[in-house]
Amino acid sequence: MGAQSVEQAAAGPVEAPVEALVEARNLRKSYGALEAVRGIDVTVRRGEAFGFLGPNGAGKSSTMRMIAAVSPASGGSLRVLGMDPGAEGPAIRSRLGVCPQDNTLDSELTVRENLLVYGRFFGLSRAEVARRADELLRFVQLTDKAGSRVDDLSGGLKRRLTVARSLINNPELLILDEPTTGLDPQARHLLWDRLFRLKQQGTTLLLTTHYMDEAEQLCDRLVIIDEGVIVAEGSPAQLIRDHSSREVCELRFGVDDHAGVAARLHHLGERVEVLPDRVLVYAEDGEAVAAAVHEMGLSARSTLVRRSTLEDVFLRLTGRSLAD
Repeated sequence: MGAQSVEQAAAGPVEAPVEALVEARNLRKSYGALEAVRGIDVTVRRGEAFGFLGPNGAGKSSTMRMIAAVSPASGGSLRVLGMDPGAEGPAIRSRLGVCPQDNTLDSELTVRENLLVYGRFFGLSRAEVARRADELLRFVQLTDKAGSRVDDLSGGLKRRLTVARSLINNPELLILDEPTTGLDPQARHLLWDRLFRLKQQGTTLLLTTHYMDEAEQLCDRLVIIDEGVIVAEGSPAQLIRDHSSREVCELRFGVDDHAGVAARLHHLGERVEVLPDRVLVYAEDGEAVAAAVHEMGLSARSTLVRRSTLEDVFLRLTGRSLAD
């Protein structure tokens, strides 16, 4: 056994590198004079849930369309499933599942018929697509709605059907563009559960969202993208650790008082953020901040101490609210 082998044996088994399903380097997308994506680097590994987080117009959907091989890149390099989307688009699309932001279901067909028709586009046999349709209806808990018209479904049920449709070809990579926009909390949590189960079964998830709680719930890693560039990357916990304090003290005063009060609080924390309805003081000990504010003779209408979240990271890095 050579010296290198001895060292390797002493160090224990070497883990094989995880396969990258998406590799983008200096990726760009322009629409005339508008550069929507301005040179981003992204690697999505097999088996993970990877997210693009950012405000509307940040470049998330443009990036997704390039990865889905339906919009050509304007510059840089992109490999999806080891292939070039510009040259091998049909081969890539046959192995992807795409859940668009709009449901685009056929309202004239029943729930089950939507799956049967869509599955035939992938060349599946009638027997295979029927088996897959029934399997997916069970998975998204729509079996009892199989014969219902799409128009009779609620928004949450339509979204679950759209997810089921995107899985009909058993994709290696599932692309979800704003998967829970417009859903009520119960429907969102049920869809999160379905997506988590897919990841457990080995499906790689790539999603865009501007919901911070969704990113924290679903993503192993994510990038925050703003104005076409990536401003941060990491796991939700890592991003919070790197870009925010441990706790936040939220203070509500009179609407016209927040800016003036904030100027008096900067010495209490690492950072002070003024929002239209409250002042945020970022510090390691939020309770100590609240006590200090009281000792200063400032009377807040309400005080809340909480842990930092991805929303705090987002505000720090993009400097704007989620509604922009």
